[in-house]
Amino acid sequence: MDEALPKLMSQPSPGPALTLSAVYTAHADFVWASLQRLGVRPNDLDDVFQEVFVIVHQRLHTFDYSSKVTTWLFGVCLRTASDYRRRAYRRREAPGDAPVEEPERVESRTPEDAAVHREARQTLDELLDALDLERRVVFVMFEVEELSCDEIAAQVGIPVGTVYSRLHAARKQFEKALARRNARLNERGAP
Repeated sequence: MDEALPKLMSQPSPGPALTLSAVYTAHADFVWASLQRLGVRPNDLDDVFQEVFVIVHQRLHTFDYSSKVTTWLFGVCLRTASDYRRRAYRRREAPGDAPVEEPERVESRTPEDAAVHREARQTLDELLDALDLERRVVFVMFEVEELSCDEIAAQVGIPVGTVYSRLHAARKQFEKALARRNARLNERGAP
């Protein structure tokens, strides 16, 4: 036993030393998608994305290989997106106040179709904004991106059972938000 201790202590870290460049190259798409799932609006996505990698640069030396890099990065994205949403609330603006320019499919979309699509997207964003961040991520990954619960658990770094419970809670929260929205519209006499 005593001989094994010095041998373990002299072993290098479980993986090669991480560099910001390597993390960015390997995981930029994951960070971008995570920020979108967490409700960062397209107009602010570039800034929040950059903020995540500034934090990664500052904290990369603290990564201890006790989890996957993507799990660690997701934690950074979660905290950064949460801060983003709080800043928007303090400024008394909704994170999606600015209109988002979406690329239009000119060949098949009429102005009416475009308006309906924009309104549906705005409604979806409003309903998703009502969800807690952890639940929102699981809900979007499962319902919108159609990932399996096992895939979600692996990407987010949580047990599969937690994915199921968050998905169940997110669905209930989503349905309540939808019911409140519909009740408001009915009170106003909107269709």
